[in-house]
Amino acid sequence: MRLSNKVWMTAGAMLVLAALPGAAEAQSGGKTLRFVPEADLRVLDPIWTTAYITRNHGYMVYDTLIAIDKDFKPQPQMVDKWEVSGDKLKWTFTLRDGLKFHDGQPVRSADCIASLQRWMKRDPLGQKLAEAVAGMEAANDKIFSISLKKPFPLLLEAIGKPSSNVPFIMPERLARTDAFTQVKEAIGSGPFKFVAEEWVPGNKVVYVKNTDYVPRKEPPSWASGGKVVKVDRVEWIYIPDGATAAAALQAGEVDWWQQVPSDLAPLLQRSKDVVVTNVDPIGSHGIIRFNHLLPPFDNEKARQALLYVVDQKEYMTAVAADQKNWQVCASYFTCGTPMANDAGSEVLTGKRDVEKAKQLVKESGYDGRPVVVMSATDQPIVHNQALVTAELLKKIGFNVDFQAVDWGTLVTRRASKEPVDKGGWNIFHTWWVGTDVANPAVNAPLRGNGGNAWFGWPTNAKLEQLRDDWFAAPDLDAQKKIAAEMQKEAFRAVPYIPTGQFVIPTAFRKNLEGVIVAPIAFLWNVEKK
Repeated sequence: MRLSNKVWMTAGAMLVLAALPGAAEAQSGGKTLRFVPEADLRVLDPIWTTAYITRNHGYMVYDTLIAIDKDFKPQPQMVDKWEVSGDKLKWTFTLRDGLKFHDGQPVRSADCIASLQRWMKRDPLGQKLAEAVAGMEAANDKIFSISLKKPFPLLLEAIGKPSSNVPFIMPERLARTDAFTQVKEAIGSGPFKFVAEEWVPGNKVVYVKNTDYVPRKEPPSWASGGKVVKVDRVEWIYIPDGATAAAALQAGEVDWWQQVPSDLAPLLQRSKDVVVTNVDPIGSHGIIRFNHLLPPFDNEKARQALLYVVDQKEYMTAVAADQKNWQVCASYFTCGTPMANDAGSEVLTGKRDVEKAKQLVKESGYDGRPVVVMSATDQPIVHNQALVTAELLKKIGFNVDFQAVDWGTLVTRRASKEPVDKGGWNIFHTWWVGTDVANPAVNAPLRGNGGNAWFGWPTNAKLEQLRDDWFAAPDLDAQKKIAAEMQKEAFRAVPYIPTGQFVIPTAFRKNLEGVIVAPIAFLWNVEKK
């Protein structure tokens, strides 16, 4: 099944393009980088949500204590050095010189401790780390320690986690905000400053170079190394219509389009002034997420029914078109990584069975109530998956209420646990970069910890116990066996359904240099010639 974006401009889209600065102005500015992000920024708090648009905003504004490089190794970032006791129960961190928040206040140990504590309440790996933490203490403003009840081998990987939720460091006064309440300010110590008075949701986000930021000396590697800002100003220009974004890039109205829909990539590849490439070496993982709190998907048979009709080839063709951009991946862990396996996957890879699916729907006790499928029309990855799912649900007997909104609205609404008639939902679609679902430590949608789980809130004691066993496993082989057992349970309980693995092209003007190859679009090191 091939689903395409419009290839013509609507009147509204033409107005968006007309509102951009002229091509001559865009080219002559030289110090302003105009970037078309994947979505509209609605939420400023990267701890409250896992939405990648907010994570990307976080990387502009905040910094992390530790960062992961391209070889998956933890490197010091805000930290100058660390020491660990012989029994592995006490880690002591010393902050590097020159760290200052955007409000002029120095970064202190107290800020780091409060930020980690808040992050631990929301992030799945952070939650696990919290179980091992006996306490955190500031020796002074530059040195603090984390004391453990038992060794936690992934401590550095945890506090340097590269993707959602990222343990960004905020001022203590903000980090003391309840983890389930949004922080409304964006004050960090990172390489860019957020210009709040120029933020226009649905249109533009503005950042300026943080002239007080002191980059590390090492070359950039993923989120680690020197975050050297080579422009004075960055404007995120939200353009929901793909054809309009493509035209703006070709005309030089914008410099970089983060995510190019598969059907527009060939058009841009023919442009002599544009580079179309993939900068994510791992790829992304599509998913169908159920709300486990509400009927009908509070019943596992209703969730299992969809397993018998989902065809990953259909989803991936809809999302990424050309097969060179995708692969079937019937694993709950990123294909090509150590924990990937095929245990239990025959239910997803075998012959599609509509009658079996219909029987399971009947056995679930489904009563014909509307099933709310949320979609985001400004996110082709989300919208194209949702269109496929809606048709499959109808085919096996569900009454579908397809509700198309924008991604910012969906991201906010998916946090609601209310019934569907009060703004709740039953299904939404998204994707995770491969690093976010590579193993049980980081795979947020595979958690089964109920109200503390990721949006959808499944409760599954077996998955939680197996996850604990994985952390306690003595070696890689033991971890792989446990990951296979987790996957068997996942295909039985169906916390979500993986729809395949794919890469998302990006496109930028040829006068840009220094784009970092990484699963995340980092805007430091980028220079306009």
